[in-house]
Amino acid sequence: MTDRDPDNARGAPERPSTTSSNGAPVLVKLTPPFEVRLAQFFWILSFAAGAFAAVYLFVLRQELLPLIEEVARSVTADRSDETYETAADIIFWIVFGTLVAIVLTQITLLVSFSARRPQVRWWQLATLGVLLILVALSPEWVALGARGEQFQTVITAQAGLVVLALLCSILPRAMSWSARRVDVRRAGPKGTAGPEL
Repeated sequence: MTDRDPDNARGAPERPSTTSSNGAPVLVKLTPPFEVRLAQFFWILSFAAGAFAAVYLFVLRQELLPLIEEVARSVTADRSDETYETAADIIFWIVFGTLVAIVLTQITLLVSFSARRPQVRWWQLATLGVLLILVALSPEWVALGARGEQFQTVITAQAGLVVLALLCSILPRAMSWSARRVDVRRAGPKGTAGPEL
């Protein structure tokens, strides 16, 4: 005669467990990989360089305007002084406004990059193209005189930092982090966190 469980007098099968090790996926906030954080660091340094360049250019405005006027006179010498002054103002504010717009746009794009928005790197690359055009044209437009050359050095450094940021952002781990879009963990038994998906 076999022993029977006193609580299971009729020999009914055991009830299945109501818990499972295969938990539901749970959205979590994980620290980005090192490559992403390094890209963000280089972006922030480039913003600092761009902001410094904009402030430096604005401070040098009165010193640079006569030099820009001389460049305008070298193009055509039969205009009035007011025309050259206006041309110098226009050139200065175009360069200044472009530099400020680049920095503000890149800040917005960095926020989108950190949020893993698709195609952000292409827009960041486009801002680099505009910045490189500015770097190439500045020696002819505003990077004039000894102090103007320092402005050229700063925006060149800014462009170099942007290149480093973009290179870090296309490394394999950074690319897979962006492609994943969200971080998910499988919930373990009793609500404990399981492995990352």
